[in-house]
Amino acid sequence: MSQAASSAFKPAIYPSLRDRRVLITGGGSGIGASLVEAFARQGARVAFIDIAEADSRALVERLSDCAWRPSFHHCNLTDIERLQATLAAIEAEIGSIQILVNNAANDDRHAIADVSPAYWDDRMAVNLRHLFFCSQAVASGMKAAGGGVILNFGSISWHLALPDIVLYQTAKAGIEGMTRAMARDLGADNIRVNTIVPGAIRTPRQDALWHDAEEEARILSQQCLKARVMPADVAAMALFLASDDARMCTGHSYFIDAGWR
Repeated sequence: MSQAASSAFKPAIYPSLRDRRVLITGGGSGIGASLVEAFARQGARVAFIDIAEADSRALVERLSDCAWRPSFHHCNLTDIERLQATLAAIEAEIGSIQILVNNAANDDRHAIADVSPAYWDDRMAVNLRHLFFCSQAVASGMKAAGGGVILNFGSISWHLALPDIVLYQTAKAGIEGMTRAMARDLGADNIRVNTIVPGAIRTPRQDALWHDAEEEARILSQQCLKARVMPADVAAMALFLASDDARMCTGHSYFIDAGWR
């Protein structure tokens, strides 16, 4: 598929997602914004958490024509007490969450020699800890409702051993292990848990990191498919895994990386 064809891609419509209550972390920009839009366009009732106030409010306005207008909740996910209060407020507003998309993360670059204990704790809080506590908070409601879906976002980075992000890759590797464990522990309650593993997704942040034509050419040379993966491609996978069409999919990692090896 050419890049032009990719940009014109229209996702499938999943009737099972209509009116589902969806929570997305880090939904204000990048992949997260594409996730918010994709679920909202399916007719789902979407709430999302972010610290990017301007981007998030602009997104809500842009999606005001959806069946359910998404709701934005400002929260720093590293503050677990505040996070738990925010999640309780969201569920009081829209009801118990049926689909949780743990997307928020930050791939801040760093060298091994520069890592302090405080920086280690901060990176684990930003990239790993909140996924567990968000899942913990919504699991009881999912259990009472007879089931639910948790989608955790991993990263291609640790599979490729990319440089200068050892803590990010440590957290992302841990997410895949956590997904497997949660799928086992929650499966008896019909709660499905999977990891989505994006590759080199074309977002403003990634364009800033990989800004020259030479670097993009290097990435494309290592992909089986010779086009950049777009946020909408990632959202399409999330829609499928969240829908009833994926009712027997759990405990696994699903790559959207154009075969990057």
